[in-house]
Amino acid sequence: MLTQAPKGTKDILPSEVYKWHYVENIIREICALHGYREIRTPIFEHTELFERGVGETTDVVQKEMYTFMDKGERSITLKPEGTSPTVRAFVEHSIFNEPQPTKAYYLIPCFRYEKPQSGRLREHHQFGVEALGTSDPSVDAEIINIAMMLYGRLGVEDLEIRINSVGCPKCRAEYNKKLKEYLSKRLDNLCETCRERYEKNPMRIIDCKEEKCKQQLSDIPYMLDNTCNECREHFEGLKNSLEALGLAYVVDPRIVRGLDYYTKTAFEIVSNDIGAQGTVCGGGRYDGLVKECGGPDTPGIGFGLGLERLLLVVGNRGIDIPVPVYMDVYIANIGDKGSKEALRQINKLRKEGIKAEKDYMGRSLRSQMKYANKINAGYVVVLGDEEIKSGRIKVKDMGTGNEEEINLEDLADYIKGRMKDKNTEGDKYGRNK
Repeated sequence: MLTQAPKGTKDILPSEVYKWHYVENIIREICALHGYREIRTPIFEHTELFERGVGETTDVVQKEMYTFMDKGERSITLKPEGTSPTVRAFVEHSIFNEPQPTKAYYLIPCFRYEKPQSGRLREHHQFGVEALGTSDPSVDAEIINIAMMLYGRLGVEDLEIRINSVGCPKCRAEYNKKLKEYLSKRLDNLCETCRERYEKNPMRIIDCKEEKCKQQLSDIPYMLDNTCNECREHFEGLKNSLEALGLAYVVDPRIVRGLDYYTKTAFEIVSNDIGAQGTVCGGGRYDGLVKECGGPDTPGIGFGLGLERLLLVVGNRGIDIPVPVYMDVYIANIGDKGSKEALRQINKLRKEGIKAEKDYMGRSLRSQMKYANKINAGYVVVLGDEEIKSGRIKVKDMGTGNEEEINLEDLADYIKGRMKDKNTEGDKYGRNK
């Protein structure tokens, strides 16, 4: 139907977009505190970028990407994640020649063709951060801390950090031999997906959610117990850094993440408020990705966090996001003269940076007052023949109900003064405290 959004997509309506703005403002503040600057990459990329970066054996590449041929017969993909495009930009623009590390964040739409469920859509929105150019494990901890600080600022405190090491190409090659030997004796009893992963990506079998597979793999060997000295030292550095930041964590050897580019650190932040899919943030280190994309051998780490899931967690916790004052001043007008003068006044107010509105629907005065309340106006002024003639108006503070009479031509200065007082009180999103 033309009047129904495609399956797996969702409109963000004017009545609820303030929640997104609130969260995005906090994200920008936290990223600035940590030295991360925004990067904006195209909404689509060459398909090869994701095949090489994310990995041809992953579910994302095999089953979930929105891929098409453009008019130039080039294979193009709507981006399913933000790390590979960031790395591509890092290489293309030779950012590796600048002083390192490079710290970037993004707020982007992502596209994955998968079964829609709570907090997971085919078009979803992602907040991600990437730190390139350093292998210091304290940066891994910093990345995790950014996500935890965001949830903390929103009032979500009881989340669990789960960390693991997925090794490096050197120790993973030896581990995969050991893992495949273990799995070969149980392969017939595993699900079809696990059997497919056996040859190309056996570590992903650890992450299988099928109950029969979990039973078969109860004593499976883990990467964490088979890492090389370098990976073990890095993991210890991560734990020490998290402890220095006061962040509690759980070591979970089953975390492998769903993308091929991960090395060493892999982590998830988990909530129990969104049903079966409890991961609200996931990420890790990808020390080989820049080289895989044609750049120099450069380490990197990052995470991706779904904003729909974040808002779902906030809502399930009963946390109220403050409703902003959408309109600073609403001018209720009576008669033709009142309407004309109201138009002049709102134009004057807008030029002073004050959000102002008037009636355009020919409503009664009573209906205009109800409408002013509905749009959460900070102040209301009534303009009719009497007010125009006298040059005096009453300004009503909708938060307190108090009224004050002033000269009509002083309206802009009066509102600016009142708004300044409220901002001093810290009442950025609401009315008087």
